[in-house]
Amino acid sequence: MIFYFGKTSKLKINDDVLDRLRVYRQLESTDTEAGGVLMGRFLEGSGDIIIDLITEPTEKDTRERCFFRKYLETHQEIVDKVWEESDGTFNYVGEWHTHPEKHPSPSSHDRKEWKKVLRKTQCESSFLFFIIIGTESIAAWVGNRESEKINKLEEWNK
Repeated sequence: MIFYFGKTSKLKINDDVLDRLRVYRQLESTDTEAGGVLMGRFLEGSGDIIIDLITEPTEKDTRERCFFRKYLETHQEIVDKVWEESDGTFNYVGEWHTHPEKHPSPSSHDRKEWKKVLRKTQCESSFLFFIIIGTESIAAWVGNRESEKINKLEEWNK
C-alpha cells in the first residue's frame, strides 16, 4: 500500500506490516481498539519512506471498544532495540491504531493526541505519520512537527 505525501514523496507500507495490521481489525462487536508505533526506513535521495515494522499491543496497553492508549515505556523499549540492532536504519516514523468503522477517520481525541506526539517526540524527521485501520479500509495522515498541521494522505493507485 502506497500513499503520496509532499510533492513527490511516497509512504509505502510493507505487505507483511499490512498483514499484521489487518489482524487487529475490529470485526466483532466485542473487539477492542489496538495500536502501536510505526518503524521504517528513509530512502536516501528519494524522500520516500518504507514502513517495515510495527509494535503490536501489549498487556500494559489500555484497550477498549473505542479507545486505545499505548504503554509508552514498553513500546519505546522495542523501538530502541530495533534502532540499535539496525545500526540506526529503522526509525520511529509514527503511530497506528484501529477504529470500529468501515472507512476510518480520526476522532477529536485522536487529533489532540497526534498533536501531542508531534510536539513531544524527539526524532530527526520533520514529519510523522498516523495510520488508522478500519474494518474495510486503511487511512493515513502526515503531521508536520513544526506547524502541527495534519493532512490526510491520498492512496497511490497503481
